[in-house]
Amino acid sequence: MKDDNSKDLRPVDAHDGASMSNSFSRRGFLQMVGGGIIVFYSTSPVALAQERGSRESRYPTDFNAYVRIGEDGRVTCFVGKIEMGQGIITGLAQMCADELDVSLDSVDMVMGDTDLCPFDFMTVGSRTTRDTGPRLRRAVAEARSVLLLLAAEKLELPEDRLDTNDGFVFDKNNPANKVSYASLTEGKQIERRLEGEPEVEPLAEHTVCGVEYDRTDGRVKVTGEAKFSGDIRVDGMLCARILRPPAHGATLLSADTSAAQKIPGVQVVREGELVAVLHEHFDIADRALSTVKAEFREPEATLDNDNIHAHLIGIAPEGEVVEEKGNLAAGEKLATSVFERVYCNGYVAHAPMEPHTAVADVKGNKATVWASTQGPFSLKDQVAASLGFPAENVRVITPFVGGGYGGKSRGQQALEAATLSKLAGKPVQVAWTREEEFMYDTFMPAAAVRIRSGLNDANQIVFWDYVAYFCGSRSSEPFYAIPHYRVVSRGNWGGRGPAGPAHPFGVGAWRGPGSNSNNFARESHIDLMATAAGMDPVEFRLLNLTDKRMIRVLKAAAEKFSWTSAPTPSGRGHGVICENYVDTRVSTIAEVAVDRQTGGVKVKRIVCAQDMGECVNPAGAHAQISGGITMGLGFALSEEIDFKGGKVLTRNYDTYNITRFSWTPEFETIVIDNKVDPPSGGGEPAITTTGAVIANAVHDALGVELLRLPLTPARLKAALNAGK
Repeated sequence: MKDDNSKDLRPVDAHDGASMSNSFSRRGFLQMVGGGIIVFYSTSPVALAQERGSRESRYPTDFNAYVRIGEDGRVTCFVGKIEMGQGIITGLAQMCADELDVSLDSVDMVMGDTDLCPFDFMTVGSRTTRDTGPRLRRAVAEARSVLLLLAAEKLELPEDRLDTNDGFVFDKNNPANKVSYASLTEGKQIERRLEGEPEVEPLAEHTVCGVEYDRTDGRVKVTGEAKFSGDIRVDGMLCARILRPPAHGATLLSADTSAAQKIPGVQVVREGELVAVLHEHFDIADRALSTVKAEFREPEATLDNDNIHAHLIGIAPEGEVVEEKGNLAAGEKLATSVFERVYCNGYVAHAPMEPHTAVADVKGNKATVWASTQGPFSLKDQVAASLGFPAENVRVITPFVGGGYGGKSRGQQALEAATLSKLAGKPVQVAWTREEEFMYDTFMPAAAVRIRSGLNDANQIVFWDYVAYFCGSRSSEPFYAIPHYRVVSRGNWGGRGPAGPAHPFGVGAWRGPGSNSNNFARESHIDLMATAAGMDPVEFRLLNLTDKRMIRVLKAAAEKFSWTSAPTPSGRGHGVICENYVDTRVSTIAEVAVDRQTGGVKVKRIVCAQDMGECVNPAGAHAQISGGITMGLGFALSEEIDFKGGKVLTRNYDTYNITRFSWTPEFETIVIDNKVDPPSGGGEPAITTTGAVIANAVHDALGVELLRLPLTPARLKAALNAGK
């Protein structure tokens, strides 16, 4: 990918998010900056339906928007998604190469630039390969079909005598008689169109997809050549430090900036509750901010880690039925054993390696923004609305993103940079400190799940009554063979209650939104029933499964693990779970050792089998599985935000423990060779199994019920003491 100061064509992977043209007013934005984060949500089903319709209408139908063939024969593929470590810069290029019959190394990717790339929804939910991939394939397939038409005219041959290979159209009867794509296009847009739908290459004929390739962005990242938002430099750029309130919901009463104004080169910007100091160098701007004397009014703190779940259950809306089958009352009559539990998790930070960063250059009524974002097109609309510009006057360029996990689907830092650039009259960079990252990034929401279920004498699950509080519906739908069930979602992971925000600060998508909470609850409850039945947890699951793909991944994981049958809890520290994540089937098995004296958990080994349909790049798939599980270890064992009201007390890695190198176990990953089903996502499924599988393994080791994540030493010791 070419990279220069004028173009900045860098990879980006967008987050699946809708247009937000009317989400932020200028006044609302300034209030947000001065008084804490305010997150806006649309609660109207009509508005959501209209937005989805608007989003669909923005996808271009012209294949020239997706692919260009240069005079040198190189293929440039344009997508609105962004690259944040998940490898789609390689996977999407493989799809393009397959449909156009060219080599992977002849494909260049341009991603996430709103002036150059076709509109796309945000990069979220492991949906890029699943949703954008087919759209890209169709566009490139149409381009290939038009090339065949052009070649037929140039070679004066019938089209059915022609085929394509390595960037050429050739005569099947005389392969030496050929014409290159480059000579057919001359580096220009193709004006011809195909009548009817293009024919996409069958899965069985793919020669690039399904092959292991090294990451095409690997070299620039290893050498340090890769550009992230923090690496962007624009002539005359100033670094901003913004006055922040001590708690979410706090109101600015006064701010004395006189000392900061005396520092040479410092520019103070004030408008409403927005107070910022700017300087050519970040450290001087930071020193200037430390001299600002401010007074805030903080709201009363009533919520904390101990009472948050009771609060959420108490204020939850009536809820919506996600899915139901049969009749719960009839199912309960079939049950000889009934089980009811509530499972909880706390707030979890995204904690990306790269903090939120953006550079904005506002000149007149036009703006260019370089931002670490999962949604460049939604951010474009937000920036335009906040500045009062037409959307076409705003360009968002997304360099490489250093981890998003759902947290970079919002654009607060970019809105701050754009507003300050307009006020200061110069380009401005806003780079959050780690403390700001922990304060202003959204969190995975604290959530609770109540499950009531029953078994018959044959140990079959006969009813399942499932209520999720503020974790949404994803992964809540049963895939076990249950004749009578109902799943209700009372509050989504977006965090709205009937009277407004349910949480004391911003929450949102966290790698596999809602699935981590729902998987922990469902699979812990499955093990609870297996224990009551006196059964081995693998055999109990197989008894209650009919999904052939799920059965296949469960058996594959058990075979690789060398699983031996034993009722749980066995004392061995072995745990298993199953998951259907947006049509990707996963089964994970773990082995742990638990120190009963300290409550410490050591994860010794993890096996994960995954069926994601056609696997575009097996090397990337194995890496994503291992990476997801590694990140999930922190979610399972240690990661939780400590807070008091709107004040976030956990502000850096000295008190927030992510996975350490010493925690990582032996990994064995299995990607099922599925040439029948189209590709589905692989970036998030594995992580959504990790908390649940470790909890089940610890339960198998200790024989105590574990109803809340993370499994901290203090909680495990409390559970052991309660079980005595």
